[in-house]
Amino acid sequence: MRVPSIAILITGLAVSASAQAPHNAWSQFRGSSALLGTAEAAPPSTLKLLWTYDAGESIESSAAIVDGVVYVGSQAGELHAVNLSDGSPKWRYKASADGIGESSPAVAGGLVYIGDLSGTVHAVDAATGKPAWRFKTDGEVKSSPVVSGETVLIGSYDSHLYALAAKTGTLQWKVKTDGYVHATPSVVDGIAYIAGCDEILRGIRIRDGRQLFTLSSGAYTGASPAILNGRAFYGTYENEVLAVDLKTRKILWRYRHPDRHFPFYSSAAIAGGQVFVGGRDKLMHALNAASGKEVWSFQTGARIDSSPAIAGARGYVGSHDGKLYVFDTASGKIVQQFEAGGPLSASPAIAAGRVVIGSQDGKLFCLG
Repeated sequence: MRVPSIAILITGLAVSASAQAPHNAWSQFRGSSALLGTAEAAPPSTLKLLWTYDAGESIESSAAIVDGVVYVGSQAGELHAVNLSDGSPKWRYKASADGIGESSPAVAGGLVYIGDLSGTVHAVDAATGKPAWRFKTDGEVKSSPVVSGETVLIGSYDSHLYALAAKTGTLQWKVKTDGYVHATPSVVDGIAYIAGCDEILRGIRIRDGRQLFTLSSGAYTGASPAILNGRAFYGTYENEVLAVDLKTRKILWRYRHPDRHFPFYSSAAIAGGQVFVGGRDKLMHALNAASGKEVWSFQTGARIDSSPAIAGARGYVGSHDGKLYVFDTASGKIVQQFEAGGPLSASPAIAAGRVVIGSQDGKLFCLG
């Protein structure tokens, strides 16, 4: 593990509170529409297991937490609503016999949005679990929805990014790409940024679906871009992490581990002038956001597809070795490990001082 002699802080890349998930909510994948993976509410310094909920089948979906309720999808094709206080079930909505994969719920305006492996996007009443509307695409939906005003954005394996009316599910526009749209779009200042399986980063204006620019990443991309201060950060299947200047539309830096060449599937978190991202090299990496130089790394027992979440001076990430790792963001020191049992490919959600994550053996855990 490489450890810096001093913590590196870049004032110009500090995370504003408005870009973070608020204290009591983690309303979508990565916590906010900029996909920063950061939360205002720091959990206790030592986590304890508060409850476990059994969803029945594998959970690869990452949880959303709003108004004291946890929402998460399962491979059984069900969207679950669970009380954050004690893990008791609130309702269960059957989406598809084909299952819900990595699509993670977004909650806004009293509705919960999620995609399934049959290619359907669902809107469900957050209070009752009753369906509000459905929209069918022509491919699997593993992308997670992002709500921007009155519009829901979501990608499909039919190669399109869709914009749907949030209240009705009516198609507003769709943009065709040259490959599966697996990643989740990040949204900043009315523009959706999507990195794709066609190796292209795109900027698309939300109000009319106009494509503003394309930039070659040079590689297939499964990760979703985190956006901060006009820069996008994401990993690729060519074993690199990229920083892109969205104004000049140029790649600022590329990071590649000197020895371990494995894809980056995990989506990055940005905090304190650092980029935090897990790799299929089994390593959790921290990079200097300005230069792309490695600050530290630590090794887990298996690949890291889970996307890290940051709150205060602590980071949280799951690994396929079945452990949730809690680490110090400045040094990379592992301060706690929680043994979940099954592989953790889902990403942690943080709200009200609690950490929630699902496992591939169908268990949903709440720690605080």
